[in-house]
Amino acid sequence: MRRVICLISLICLISIHSAFAQKIAVIPKGTTHEFWKSVHAGAVKAGKELGVEIIWKGPQREDDREQQIQVVEDFISNKVDGIVLAPLDDKALVRPVRDAKKKGIPTVVIDSDLQGSEHVSFVATDNFHGGELAAEYLAKLLSGQGKVLVLRYIEGSASNTNREEGFLKTIQSKFPKIEIVSSNQYAGATVEGAYQKGEDLLNRFKEIDGIFCPNAPVTFGMLRALTAAGRAGKIKFVGFDATDRLLEGLRAGTIQGLVVQDPVNIGEMGVRTMVA
Repeated sequence: MRRVICLISLICLISIHSAFAQKIAVIPKGTTHEFWKSVHAGAVKAGKELGVEIIWKGPQREDDREQQIQVVEDFISNKVDGIVLAPLDDKALVRPVRDAKKKGIPTVVIDSDLQGSEHVSFVATDNFHGGELAAEYLAKLLSGQGKVLVLRYIEGSASNTNREEGFLKTIQSKFPKIEIVSSNQYAGATVEGAYQKGEDLLNRFKEIDGIFCPNAPVTFGMLRALTAAGRAGKIKFVGFDATDRLLEGLRAGTIQGLVVQDPVNIGEMGVRTMVA
């Protein structure tokens, strides 16, 4: 009789627990670029399979630190069970993540690293190696010599900084006949900003053999600038991430290479890690 009673009690406990699904907040760097839509798809997939509720919310622009901080703070106030965060700044989001921890809400960081040790795990591409791959491939396209420029993203974005540094250090250490003529210009968080900065650089440097850009909006903005200047396809161009428009450029020969991530898997593994 005791064994039967224990079994019934266990069934009741399981039933009560399943009635209250965990709520996991997933906060991207931004909500407009295709990359984040893929991350969202992965998070939703994991949520359905694991039986947790996914709440997706982030800033519209990837340079709006204050809005992303506010989103984190709102989720803390709403007492979600966990936060999966892609910090758009590796310093600015440390304090809100610390505040979440104090309230008993763990944070898994995805895509781009965060300083400090307040988060419980980190799920991301090896971005430095991605930069190395881009450097190796561009150097191959240039037969190991020529003039190259790098258009950076924004300051504080750890994932992009690692890609940029991986590219620069590989070129400098392995390919002494390649000259990096510019590596200190930042595109900003929008395609339009990258386009304008790309125009400026192309006007400034008339003799360029190769270009590297560290993410989708910067790559597409630079592609637009190259096309407007009549230099698309004439300069070897390696970018990062894959969108429909960038793949069109790859097929047309105006982009020679793209380093590709798996954003769906990043979103899925972020949620799975949080639930675990």
